[in-house]
Amino acid sequence: MAEQKRDYYEVLGVDKGADEETLKKAYRKLAKKYHPDANPGDKTAEAKFKEASEAYAILSDPDKRRQYDQFGHAAFDGPGGTGGYGGFGDFSSMDFTDMFGDIFGDLFGGRSRANRTGPRKGANLRTAVRITFEEAVFGCEKEIELTLKDECPKCKGTGCKPGTSKVSCTKCGGKGQIVFTQQSLFGTVQNVQTCPDCHGTGQMIKDKCPDCYGTGYIASKKKIQVSIPAGIDNGQAVRIRDKGEPGSNGGPRGDLLVEVDVSRHPIFQRRDMDIYSTAPISYAQAALGGDVMIDTVDGKVVYSVKPGTQTDTRVRLKGKGVPSLRNANTRGDQYVTLIVQVPTGLNNQAKELLKQFDSATGDSLNYVARHEKDAAKENAKGKKKKGMFK
Repeated sequence: MAEQKRDYYEVLGVDKGADEETLKKAYRKLAKKYHPDANPGDKTAEAKFKEASEAYAILSDPDKRRQYDQFGHAAFDGPGGTGGYGGFGDFSSMDFTDMFGDIFGDLFGGRSRANRTGPRKGANLRTAVRITFEEAVFGCEKEIELTLKDECPKCKGTGCKPGTSKVSCTKCGGKGQIVFTQQSLFGTVQNVQTCPDCHGTGQMIKDKCPDCYGTGYIASKKKIQVSIPAGIDNGQAVRIRDKGEPGSNGGPRGDLLVEVDVSRHPIFQRRDMDIYSTAPISYAQAALGGDVMIDTVDGKVVYSVKPGTQTDTRVRLKGKGVPSLRNANTRGDQYVTLIVQVPTGLNNQAKELLKQFDSATGDSLNYVARHEKDAAKENAKGKKKKGMFK
């Protein structure tokens, strides 16, 4: 009895309503995982590769998919099937080069020559700059120095010695690609690989430029001004257009990404657009209220403390936080935790006045003594009553 085939949608791990791109991604993943070249001698992987390939061959074709959705596997089983393929064994007649070209191209390192010879943007460069907390809040201008490549003035970027030019690559015949055949489960398959000698350009430099040694570029140190915007946070980057690696074949330069490293501040801490800090207040200011000076990124400001303020009370200074990167006129707030400072080093006069203050506000200094005295009285009363009832 023949082994029953699994549902094609189940094989690829997709829903029945999956679109073409979803099918391709699902098959691409399975093909790379179970391809025989990646699993030499593994019969299980080979079977799974064949199963996934069969499923994709049917579901990627609109007509065959419609037949499969209507009749299931019976649409392609045997000579009486509506598809007339006689099962997976007869799929060797199909054009697998077109069907799996993009997948096999990735597996075997192939790339189109158009991507190699057309204009390509240069790679982005990354560097870092350290700034202070205040510079991050209000923005600043920084000058950085780094090594950049520019087109060689002698060869004009060709890499060739002046008076010479590039020649056609002998390995690929100027095509930039090498076509080779490989035996697969589907028979003989033609594959395309980027030429390893010319790297897909189809051309070689016979006589290299003596200044750039055939690279077409000269590296030199340059100073670049960087405008750091107000409100930038630690780890964020400023993009400077066209200051990266040079492009190839007439392509534009890449960009320069300058990441900021914000130094810690001894007083302020940042959370998004808000700033957090602490401020000391005296015992008298906490009890009676009064004006105190609080440090902000804008300088010192006066804040009126309410009478009876307790330690760890948090107050809000509206608009004293960090500006928004999108709108510098919009700022966060500063949250200040007030810490009541206990006086130290009191002279005799201050101590006496503090005792008088304590006596008038609850006599906390003598609380324990009063409590022990009252406890002794209660104990004495209890003993007296006990003696009366003997």
